[in-house]
Amino acid sequence: MAKSQQTYSKTEREKKRIKKREEKLKRKEERKANSVGGNFEDMIAYVDHNGNLTDTPPDPSLRVEVELEDIQISVPKTTEEDKIAAEEAKFRKGKVSFFDHSKGFGFIIDTENQEKYFVHVSGILDGELNENDKVAYELERGQKGMNAVRVSKI
Repeated sequence: MAKSQQTYSKTEREKKRIKKREEKLKRKEERKANSVGGNFEDMIAYVDHNGNLTDTPPDPSLRVEVELEDIQISVPKTTEEDKIAAEEAKFRKGKVSFFDHSKGFGFIIDTENQEKYFVHVSGILDGELNENDKVAYELERGQKGMNAVRVSKI
């Protein structure tokens, strides 16, 4: 008479697997029974006249007709005045508070907000800087914060 290939541990593992499957099916049925948002009308969202999402349809009396010519698809053309103003806005003004010529770095204090910005000799456009020089510069993000770049004396 041959011995059964089914051991105690195999039967226990099989029982656990079947029990897990049954629990999973129970949880799935519970989720289905308790699910929210069943019908399509509950899921519809409307946009009101201000552009906000609502669950009620917008009031047709607040509807505004827009002329086709008023819709701008591209970026508006910039004028020379806009370009000059943008260039001036990019450059900030400040005063050199410290500069070490042997190491090639220093610090600039902004005249508007009194913030200190690091400046390296590679970011200087014309000549060299000395302490108390008034300068114009742009800011750029560096590894440890904002750095002054394209620095020029005023």
